[in-house]
Amino acid sequence: MEKYLIVGTGGVGGSIAGFLALAGKDVTCIARGKHLEAIREKGLHLRSDLKGNHFLPIQACTAEEYNEKANVIFVCVKGYSLDSIKDLLEKASDKDTLIIPILNVYGTGPRIQRLVPGVTVLDGCIYIVGFVSGRGEITQMGKIFRLVYGAHRGTIVSRETLEAVQRDLQESGIKAEISDDINRDTFVKWSFISAMAVTGAYYDVPMGEVQKPGKVRDTFTGLSRESAALGRKLGIRFEEDIVEYNLKVMDKLAPESTASMQKDMAKGHQSEVQGLLFDMIAAAEEQGLDIPTYRMVAKKFE
Repeated sequence: MEKYLIVGTGGVGGSIAGFLALAGKDVTCIARGKHLEAIREKGLHLRSDLKGNHFLPIQACTAEEYNEKANVIFVCVKGYSLDSIKDLLEKASDKDTLIIPILNVYGTGPRIQRLVPGVTVLDGCIYIVGFVSGRGEITQMGKIFRLVYGAHRGTIVSRETLEAVQRDLQESGIKAEISDDINRDTFVKWSFISAMAVTGAYYDVPMGEVQKPGKVRDTFTGLSRESAALGRKLGIRFEEDIVEYNLKVMDKLAPESTASMQKDMAKGHQSEVQGLLFDMIAAAEEQGLDIPTYRMVAKKFE
């Protein structure tokens, strides 16, 4: 049986852990503070539109306390925390371990590979609305829970290994897909989450406002168009028009949902604004692209 380690038990990591645990998989969560205490005391409280309401007795500990080797490590921390988990990834890995980062920011897999060169690092992205709704409590909203992962060119992983993980995820009720071009798929996710988070934070609105015709939706469309142009300049071959794709995903979201960057900003917490807004602008400028919508919204956050 695969041994799973979830690094970062927020909305994404907590949802993956909860679904795996419900299906009887061997899963351990890395958490800290009051969140960790609550999970240890009562179990992980999963409130899910897909799975219902559960208290799950799940193994949970700090990064320092974990002393096993995992077969599969899902990295679900925010981009600004990556450097801080280097020691844990080294300690929890052996030659057969797969590390699968599930972050919003493009280029994460290669970045982690540079941190832990001796370990097999894939790349991945997720489509889900999940957030910490209380101590030890994770809420998963809506009907979308799709996880895409795969190996970069030059990273050798057997199809059998990738499919074993896919089976476990699918048995847990997660729509898991093995990507034939993870560089493309992680860029597409970055394009979507950047436009979603930036539009929501700029206007301070939930996604229902982006689903209606008008200036809010036009901003989301403009951001999507500009990131699509960047992708094309970077040589990414898209399977479908990114603007249409982003609008399609947007229109499936629960109208009351908001991006985690927007929630963090509203609470005055550290946010992913660097990776989702300023990194996109820097990458576009490097390619000599004009990105007026991005430059307009950036003024609010400088």
